[in-house]
Amino acid sequence: MSGSLTILIDMRVLEMNIAIVGGGSKCLYLLEFIENHQFHLSSPKIVAIADMNNDSVCMHEARKKGLFVTNDYNDLFNRDDIDHIIELTGDLDIYNDILSKKKKNVRAIAHTTALLFWEISRISQKEQEAQMKLHESRTIYEVMINNLIEEDTMIIKTDCTISDINHSLLNRLGLKREDAIGHFCYEITHHQNTPCDGTHHPCPLSQTLATGKPCKTTHVHLDKNSNELYYSISCYPFMKNNEIKGVIEISRDITNEIKSQKTMMQQEKLMSIGRLSAGIAHEINNPLTTILTSAMLIQEDLDKKDPVYAELETISKEALRCRKIVQSLLNFARQTSPIKKNYDLNEIITESVFLTKKQAQFNDITLKTELSKNPPKAFIDKDQIQQTLINLILNAVEATAPGGNVVLTSHYNPTSKMIDIKVADTGCGIPKENLDKIFDPFFTTRETGTGLGLSITHSIIEQHGGSIDVDSTPGKGTTFTILLPVRSGGADAQ
Repeated sequence: MSGSLTILIDMRVLEMNIAIVGGGSKCLYLLEFIENHQFHLSSPKIVAIADMNNDSVCMHEARKKGLFVTNDYNDLFNRDDIDHIIELTGDLDIYNDILSKKKKNVRAIAHTTALLFWEISRISQKEQEAQMKLHESRTIYEVMINNLIEEDTMIIKTDCTISDINHSLLNRLGLKREDAIGHFCYEITHHQNTPCDGTHHPCPLSQTLATGKPCKTTHVHLDKNSNELYYSISCYPFMKNNEIKGVIEISRDITNEIKSQKTMMQQEKLMSIGRLSAGIAHEINNPLTTILTSAMLIQEDLDKKDPVYAELETISKEALRCRKIVQSLLNFARQTSPIKKNYDLNEIITESVFLTKKQAQFNDITLKTELSKNPPKAFIDKDQIQQTLINLILNAVEATAPGGNVVLTSHYNPTSKMIDIKVADTGCGIPKENLDKIFDPFFTTRETGTGLGLSITHSIIEQHGGSIDVDSTPGKGTTFTILLPVRSGGADAQ
C-alpha cells in the first residue's frame, strides 16, 4: 500500500504560486506564457507582481487580471500564498536581498536561471511550431501524391531504393506499402535484379542522377498476354545544398495514346493509298479489258489443240487475275460510309457461317458458333460487317490445317455497352514480327493474296466506331476480336 501511495503522491499536480519582481517585457512574456501554456506535472500561477515603475506594461496587465501589485518587493515577504519569487530586474543586490528576507519555504529564482528556462520554453515552442508545420506539409504531400497526382508516383533515393510510393501505383502492382518501401525500384516495377537498361528500358533515373536535370523516356512493357504497354516515365531531382537527395519518378500509361496515333497514321496512309489505287486501277482496267477481249476473240478462231490456244488461255487467266486485283483496288479505294440500321449481330454471324460453310467443309475444317443469348441490336451496316466476317472466316479456314476448328463467338458487355465478336482458329498462327503489319495495305504472306482484305476490314470496323485486335501464337492459332458499340439508331433504326 505504501508503494501505491508513493506513486499517487508523485503523480499529483504540483501547485506553484509565483511572485515576480520587475515588471518589464520579460514579466509580461512570463505572465502570458504561464497563462496560455498547458502544464502536465505542475500548475504554476502568478499571484503578485512588484515593480518600482507603476506604469510598466506588466503592471497594467496585472491590474487587469486582478493580481496583487506593489512598488516595493518587501511587501511580498509578508504574504503566505507565495511559493516562488522570480527576480527579473537583473540587479544582483536585489536578488541577494530577496534571499536574505524570504521565508524558508519560499524559493528564489535569479533572472539568469529564469532566462535559461525561457530559452528552454522558446525552443519547446519552436519545436511545437515546427511539428505543426511538418504535419501540415505532410498532409499536403499526402493529398498531392495520392489524390491530386493520378499518375503512378515514387520517391526514389540515390541508391535506387524506394522511400515512398503512392496508392495508384500500389493498386496497379497489387502490393502493400511495406512490400515496396526500401526495395530497389527495378525490383518492384520491372521484376528484375539489375537496373533498367537497353532500348526498351532506358533508365531516366540514372540519367537524372548523373546530370541533376529532369529526364523523360518511354518504356515498353508486356502484360500477362504479352501485349505491349507503353509508359511515359519522367524523373525530377530534388536538391539540398546543390546535392541530389533523391528523385521523384512519375509514370503514365500512354498505350491508348500510342494506339490512337498509330490508328490516325494508318487512316492517313489508307487514304493516300486509296487515292493512288483508284488512279492506278482506272488506268490499268481499260488495257486489261482490251487484252482479255482480244485473247478470247483470237481463241474463237483457233483449234483447241493449237499450241497458241493454250498460250492465249494463259493470257486470259492472268488477265482475269489482274482484273480481280484491280477490282480489289477499286473496292479499297471506294470504301463508302456505312449505311447503318439496327441489326442482330448473331443473325449476321450465322449467315456468314452459312455462306462460308462449304469452303470450310471442302478443307475439312469444322465451323462452330458460340453466341450470347439475346444481345441488344447493334447500329451497323449489315453488308459491311458481313463482308468483314466472311473475310476473317475465309482467312482462318485457309490458315488452318485439315481437321482443325474455326470458332465464332459473341458476347455483350452491359457495362461498356459493347459487343465483342471473336473469330478463333487452330491454324499455324502469325509470327510476332508480322502482327503489327497485317492491317497494312498490300501486306500479305499468301502467294495469291492482294493484302487488302484486312486493311478493308480494319477500315470498316473503325468507321463503325469499333476496334479490331489480333492475338496469335505461332503453331497454336489466331484470334481476331472485333468490338462494336451498341447504341440506338434514332430515325434510321428499324
